[in-house]
Amino acid sequence: MSVDTTDPDPRPSGWHALQIVALPRDTNQHGLIHGGWLAGHMDMAGNLACCRESKGRVATVAIESINFLSPILVGQTVGCFTRILAIGRSSIRVEVDAWVRSLETEAPWVKVAEGLFVFVAIDDNGRTRAIQRSA
Repeated sequence: MSVDTTDPDPRPSGWHALQIVALPRDTNQHGLIHGGWLAGHMDMAGNLACCRESKGRVATVAIESINFLSPILVGQTVGCFTRILAIGRSSIRVEVDAWVRSLETEAPWVKVAEGLFVFVAIDDNGRTRAIQRSA
């Protein structure tokens, strides 16, 4: 017998790092928002979260995965929510979830993508630097 583990009331969690409205210029030939557009915004949200955590500049070193769960329509508000998963000497692994909703109808958030990103802390010369930890 299987157990249903579906969340009956899914909601975004983590730090709300980025919010943007999907516009007509961001669509493909089918009128849907490009996956690359969303991936770029998810990367930016991860970058902001890791800059905040490392207290300085970071660079993307890997996108481990992005799973696109549902299409995004023009006019929907896209929110990217981040959770820091691990911090190494100079690297940070972060989960980024993308959710959409219509602000006009105050509809609930709907998850449309999830991704795992890795960033490395860098100095002003673009060289890897150690992440300073609070004592």
